[in-house]
Amino acid sequence: MSTMPTSSRSVRTAAAVNREIRALWKRSGGLLSPEEERAYQRLLVEWAAATGTSVRTAA
Repeated sequence: MSTMPTSSRSVRTAAAVNREIRALWKRSGGLLSPEEERAYQRLLVEWAAATGTSVRTAA
């Protein structure tokens, strides 16, 4: 029996998440709306998980 928790959410590669981050910045023209900022923060956390690192996000 595995002791690792399972997740129903699929795990994307860091490269896939990075592409989405770059596309978000490109669409926004370099200035994120509050909604885009929340999406960006979620993407950063996902990217960090995919790379095995951690990030500090704004409160």
